[in-house]
This record gives sequence, structure tokens and C-alpha cells, in this order.
Amino acid sequence: MMAGACLIATPVSAETLKEALIRAYLDNPTLAAARARQRGTDETVVIERADALPSVSGSGSYSEFLYTSSDSPGPARLLGADVTARLPIFSGGGVRNAIRAAETRVLAGRADLRGTESFLFTQVVAAYMNVILNEALVALSANNVSVLTTNLEATSDRFEIGDLTRTDVAQSQSRLAVAQGDLRSAQADLLAAREGYIAIVGAAPDNLQPPPPLPGLPASPDEAVDVALEHNPDLIAARERAEAAGYDIRVAGSGRYPRVELFTNGSYDDYLDSLPSSSSIITANSASSATAGVQITVPIFQGGRTAALTRQAQAGASAALEDVIATERSVIADVRAAFSSWRAAIAIISSSETAVDAAELSLEGVRAENTVGNRTVLDILDAQRELLRAQVQLVTAQRNAYVAGFALLAAMGRTEARDLGLDEGGVLYDPIDNYNRVRGIVWDWQSDPDPVMQSSRTVDIAAPDGEIPTSNSPMDLLGD
Repeated sequence: MMAGACLIATPVSAETLKEALIRAYLDNPTLAAARARQRGTDETVVIERADALPSVSGSGSYSEFLYTSSDSPGPARLLGADVTARLPIFSGGGVRNAIRAAETRVLAGRADLRGTESFLFTQVVAAYMNVILNEALVALSANNVSVLTTNLEATSDRFEIGDLTRTDVAQSQSRLAVAQGDLRSAQADLLAAREGYIAIVGAAPDNLQPPPPLPGLPASPDEAVDVALEHNPDLIAARERAEAAGYDIRVAGSGRYPRVELFTNGSYDDYLDSLPSSSSIITANSASSATAGVQITVPIFQGGRTAALTRQAQAGASAALEDVIATERSVIADVRAAFSSWRAAIAIISSSETAVDAAELSLEGVRAENTVGNRTVLDILDAQRELLRAQVQLVTAQRNAYVAGFALLAAMGRTEARDLGLDEGGVLYDPIDNYNRVRGIVWDWQSDPDPVMQSSRTVDIAAPDGEIPTSNSPMDLLGD
């Protein structure tokens, strides 16, 4: 994908969408938790493989003989030690298939992690665009208040000289009061949007710049669906889980088969010179032994447990297969809906641009006609309201088009960190690295450091307000 080339940099003093995505990628707790869960999933392969490796156990005991009913004297104490080693040879395929199931679920977990990544980026884009949109709406509302304030002043002046009536003044006052209320609501919405941005990205939005063009958007919904069926991470994860469920059936069925293992045992007993002198002639004060052999365990009757486990696994596999179809349906619906929303928003942008141009021309004409008495003050107020409505519709459609377009790429499986060129911000997290690190560990005392929180808290970030820089142009905030 060409996202890396499209997410271009802008001046250092401004924050770009790419910088917001990198910040969230490095510092979002939801993504960090998903990575930790995947590291836990990696360990299931090690756990299942342990059943195929040798096991060694030892035991020791010390006994004091307090009482015996025998007439002959016996030892007073006994020190014993025992070491046993076992090596599984055959387990009916249970261990082998359990390992395969665990490995397949690791692949499913990686796909889930990709899905979490993609969902997070979609949230970041939505939060980023919500801030920009609400900044534009505040700017438009503030501009509307300024225009209506000027209009009220002019209307009041003309009323003082008897050119207009009190009704004209009241109409201007009413529209200004409504506009001032709309400005307060827009500022409250902007504050909420900034708080939402902080919660997702982990930092306050600072002079957000217009977003870059989205790359790789499909030409048709069918093209989008074809890509999604191959690359959507949720669908890939569902397929991997269905394959793992197939291995579960074989694991459950292995309980019907014999189990064979090699074993060896070594023991040592020491009476610690506590045998009576007469007994020590016959029995040594210490003895050791070693044995080796093969043990075969043949299940004969288990009360239907194995059959029940097999049927249970079959039911789970059936559910997993249906989950694949359900996920596929959901992906197809999401892709088609996102494509439709994106195309509709693009069409609305075009019509809104026409509406804004027409409304600006209309307002200019109404003001000119008002100076010669052909239009009333109410006509000017209505024309101003129509212009504001068209401008709001335009910036809203621009936001919706971008968010829908990104959601479409996410549903297609095209919004991972590498697709977006985020590797420029540093080394990307690769779950395979942890899998390769732990898969060969067999030492029981090896563990990782105690877990600590990695993501930053936002309690120290200053509470945002609903103000915007006065230099921002409301119609340029969202870009093309």
C-alpha cells in the first residue's frame, strides 16, 4: 500500500494524523493489553509441547520408627530418596494434535491483534476528525455570531433614525441569541471531542492539521469485498480458530488409545546406622537400586467420558465453522456499508460545495437588494442561516467521507501499521519475536520480569476547553 507516501509530514509546530497514529500505536493501553494477551497465547504451545518431553521428579523422606510390635529389634530411623524419569512414546495423537491446535490459535491471536490494531487506528482517525470537525463548527458558529452582532448593530442604528421598525430589531436580536446558544453547544461538543481524542491518543490535540488523502480506495464494492475476504483480520482469525477446533476433536478422541511411556527409577535408603548389630549382619545399613522399563496404559472403560469429550469438541468445531460464516457475513456487510457511506459522503461534499457557493451569492444579493429597499432584514437573516447550514453540511460531509473511507480500508484489512507507514516512527511491534523467544524454553525456573504499566496516564493533561485559534479558517480545516 502507498499509505506511507501519502501520510506526508507537516511543520513541527502542528500535529498530523500520522503523528497521532504513531502516538496511539506506542501508548494506547487497549493495544498494549492485546499484545500482552497474545504473549499469553504464545505460551500455550510451550505448555502443550511439555507433555511430549521427558519429565523428571524426585522425592525424599526421613522417618523415625517410634513403635513396632515385632519381637525382633528394627531400625530406629530411615532416610530415603527416589528419582523417576519418564518419556512419553505414544499418546494416541493427543499431544501432537494439542500442539497443532495451540499453534493454530497463536495464528488466530495474531490476526486478532491485527484487528485490534486496525480498530484502534479507526478510532484515532474518527477522534482526530471529530476534533477538526468541531473546531470548524465552532469557527462557523463564532463567525455567525460576529455577523449577526454586526447586523444587530446596523439594524439598531437604522431603527434609531426611523428607517426600520422595532420588529426588525427584535428579529435580529432573536437570531443573535439563538446563534450565541449554538456557539456554546458547539464549544461543548468540541470539548467532548478533545477529551475523546485524549482518551484514545494519550495526548491533547495540538493544532491538528488537515488529513492527507486516503490511498488504495476501491473502485467498486465488489473489489472491496474481494480484498476483505482475503485480508480482513477478523475473518482470518475465525478461520484459524475453526481449524484449531478440528484438532480439538482428535485430542479428545485420543483418550480411547493406549499410552506408552519409558521410565527409569533410582532409589536410595539409609538407616543412618540405626540397625541393631545383630540385624546389620543380615541387612546393610544402606541400599540403592535402579530400574528401567516400559509402561503401557490401556483404557478399558471410562464411563463414556472420552465419547462425551469427543462430541463436545465436535460441537465446538461446528460452532467455530458457523462463526466463520457469521464473520464473513459481517465483514461483507461492513465493507458494503462503508463503501456506500463513503460514496454518499463524497456526493454530499460535491452538492454542499455548490450549495455554499450559491448561498454566498444569494446572501450578497439579498444584502445589496436590502440597501435599495427590495429586501427586508428578515430576508438577510434567512440568507445568512442558509449559508451557515450549507457550510455545516459541507464540513460534516468532509469528516464523514474521510472516516468512512478509512473504515472501508480497515474492513478490507488495509490499515495496519505497515500499511500506514508508521514504521518511520520506530521499530514496529512483531508478535512473532516473542513466540520465537519462548517456544524453546524448557527450564521451569525461567520467567519474565514482573509486569508494570506501560501506557501513560492522562490525569495530568490539562482539561481542554472549547476555544479555537482565531487564525483557523473554518472551511480549510478538513482539507480536500
